[in-house]
Amino acid sequence: MQRLFKNREILLTLIIAIMITGFATRAQGFATPASLTNIFNDTSILIILALGQMTVILTKSIDLSVAANLAFTGMAVAMTNAAFPGLPLALLIVMAIGIGAFLGAINGYLVWALQMPSIVVTLGTLTIYRGMAFVLSGGGWVNAHQMTPPFLNIPRLPLLGLPVLSWIAIAIVIGAWFVLTRLPFGRAAYASGGNPTAAVYAGIDIGRTKFLAFVLSGALAGLSGYLWVSRYAVAYVDIAAGFELDTVAACVIGGISIAGGIGSVGGAVLGALFLGVIKNALPVIGISPFAQMAISGIVIVLAVVFNARAEKKAGRIILRDRAAHHQEASA
Repeated sequence: MQRLFKNREILLTLIIAIMITGFATRAQGFATPASLTNIFNDTSILIILALGQMTVILTKSIDLSVAANLAFTGMAVAMTNAAFPGLPLALLIVMAIGIGAFLGAINGYLVWALQMPSIVVTLGTLTIYRGMAFVLSGGGWVNAHQMTPPFLNIPRLPLLGLPVLSWIAIAIVIGAWFVLTRLPFGRAAYASGGNPTAAVYAGIDIGRTKFLAFVLSGALAGLSGYLWVSRYAVAYVDIAAGFELDTVAACVIGGISIAGGIGSVGGAVLGALFLGVIKNALPVIGISPFAQMAISGIVIVLAVVFNARAEKKAGRIILRDRAAHHQEASA
């Protein structure tokens, strides 16, 4: 039982279940299947972005431009749909992913080729991409009546009891798990963040791995740009403002180490769902928006402290085991 509680995914699952049960006592119907389906659907975009952010964090980097990437890409595809309503939706989705990947590649190139700190690069591109969205739109909005019905309705269509948006998130989760656990890129990402020196000796190109991680994060942000605009039926410069912090929070809560090399897809998903439950529940039980921000901040700080203690304990165990091994060898 004690080992089960040390497993981050199991512990988070239990906490989320307890939270849902507790909130259900205050808000009737909160724990119904329909309500839980809506919570998952509301959290789907955060899950997609968190998985991209996780990939970058594993390489000992961070991408603070994901929300700005989402805003610019969402504005671009919404304006394209409004101006050319005859374009196929599939082409617009490919366009969104391509633009997002290109913006991510800019981040990755600056981090890789110029050896610039990722936090500095993405803070800069965050502002640049938001500015690009303003220049592209002239500060205007693209509203629902300007977009075509297929553009708006496809992610909302029900399929086997879930909206298509939720199924897209599930497909991304499965894809991320496969990439990070079954492909050489995934092993390279863990090695680059966990032990860069050993990764170099193993022949892993750390710079190229970071570049690909940023491209993947950007591509998922681009896809999320379309999904956000279609989900909320509006595009404007400030959409998803501050959402980059939610992606980092989801990763931290899910046990992904900011120091790199540690984390799982399941942890990132559960971290996003944890935030999703909180954000859906607090307004229902009458908690003010300011208190919601404070509660979210406290949760993030506690998660960081928990992660730091766990990593320090792991380090002590490694040192202890090595010391014991040396003692046995000398005896």
